Amino acid sequence: MPKLKVYVTRELPERGLKMIKERFDAEVWPEYAPPPKKVIIEKARNVDALASLLSDKIDAEVFDAAPKLKIVAQMAVGFDNIDLQEATKRGIYVTNTPEVLTDTTADFAWALLMAVARRVVEADKYVRTGQWKVGWHPSMMQGRDIHGATIGIVGAGRIGYAVAKRATGFNMKILFYDVIPRPEMEKELGAKKVDLDTLFKESDFVSIHVPLMKETYHLVNADRLKLMKKTVYLINNSRGSVVDEKALYEALKGGRIAGAGLDVFEQEPTPLNNPLLKLDNVVVAPHISSASYETRSKMAEMVAENLVAFFEGKKPPNLVNPDVMKVRPLSKQF
Repeated sequence: MPKLKVYVTRELPERGLKMIKERFDAEVWPEYAPPPKKVIIEKARNVDALASLLSDKIDAEVFDAAPKLKIVAQMAVGFDNIDLQEATKRGIYVTNTPEVLTDTTADFAWALLMAVARRVVEADKYVRTGQWKVGWHPSMMQGRDIHGATIGIVGAGRIGYAVAKRATGFNMKILFYDVIPRPEMEKELGAKKVDLDTLFKESDFVSIHVPLMKETYHLVNADRLKLMKKTVYLINNSRGSVVDEKALYEALKGGRIAGAGLDVFEQEPTPLNNPLLKLDNVVVAPHISSASYETRSKMAEMVAENLVAFFEGKKPPNLVNPDVMKVRPLSKQF
């Protein structure tokens, strides 16, 4: 019996890719940059499964070209690049790789927070460019204290909780906002649930951890930025479009807020002419919050595990559209 076919849209970490190649007839896009959509459409024509990344647009146009496609296994927590409603309607299963990157992503939120508050990137540049002329001065590269400050967590799911948990080690006051009750945040971490406006008004640091949806698009906008303290730092390593970049730039440039740490942008890669890149009080990174060797390897393994489980007739461990099981009941295909 010939192996089932899988198209993998990027060279995944070795552990996961090896598992896929052992069980499937797998073709892998060989380049560092993502495949153009027309390539994904062409490759999808004769495959049983796709292994995708967040930067791959998987929509009705792809599904129309892929009559054999049964599952899209994504290596990411988010899946806003996939038309979930269309996939479900067509009986196509969609999976993701949650939880494994929670702590790694929370660590990086803190890396951004500490780097911008204590001006680490500015100081590094200061030394490397020969501006350090005096050994020590009381006003040299002064930043802001983190310990004892108030942090506001917008989105108190797994990652938001992990960020808040780390804040307890800095004796911070923790505020949080979420549309879902999160009693564990209050009971276990001593956090206080507040409305969004209160969070923006009272926080010294605001850390964003919400998915990108219609309701969260430009959640941080000009009006909400005006509510913030002039000394506040905004941290975003969720999705770029949760923050209105133009409004953020104006707030930063005008001194209405103190700084920002950004791992995500409205357009990725963000263009070099993005004015945010010209500001010294902004620390930026290229969407690498989950980029540890251990986490990325485990994410790739989860992609393989989701694929194998599905074709063995089992519910994939990380199915994000369970209603699809009514459209295409599980059946063993290995």
